[in-house]
Amino acid sequence: MNVLFRKQPDIYVKPNAAQGLRDLFVDELKYLYWAENAYSRAIPNIISNASSDALIETLTSSLNLAKIRIIRLKKIFTLLNEPPEPARCEAMTGLIKETEQIMIETERGMVRDAGIIFSGQKVKHYEIATYGTLCSFAKTLGEYKVASFLQKTLLEEKSADKVLSVIAESTINIHAHAVNDNIFELYEP
Repeated sequence: MNVLFRKQPDIYVKPNAAQGLRDLFVDELKYLYWAENAYSRAIPNIISNASSDALIETLTSSLNLAKIRIIRLKKIFTLLNEPPEPARCEAMTGLIKETEQIMIETERGMVRDAGIIFSGQKVKHYEIATYGTLCSFAKTLGEYKVASFLQKTLLEEKSADKVLSVIAESTINIHAHAVNDNIFELYEP
């Protein structure tokens, strides 16, 4: 017999643990606020490691939009009468570390650019999942103005993910493959 849900063993629960959907919503907004700030601090290093003009332009735009998203999140906290307190997001910490590792393990050029896009899309997918779920929570909680801010950001994140896919599939991946297989030389020594 398959059991979908098993009773979980008793685990430690912090004293200020979320007790309702609103608490969970606010807690997750704090993680997201931290994540957006951390990633916006990481983007300049990523830009300095990118080679493709299209990728650099996209990452620069992403940095500008990240600043807008941070301002938007502050407005959300104000609408909720909550202080904009960041809470360390382990998911984003891991994604940033993975991006740094990819940049260390690849040579400057199209292969590194492909890795940057790969890790950037992981970040976008995390953000899409987070913004989408928080938008749903906001609607359920009757926080429609907050939901509209979250929905706007969700659409921006989806668009950014598509742009990264287009860059990867139209040039970067093809050139990275060509470099790897010595089909042609992209860069002069």
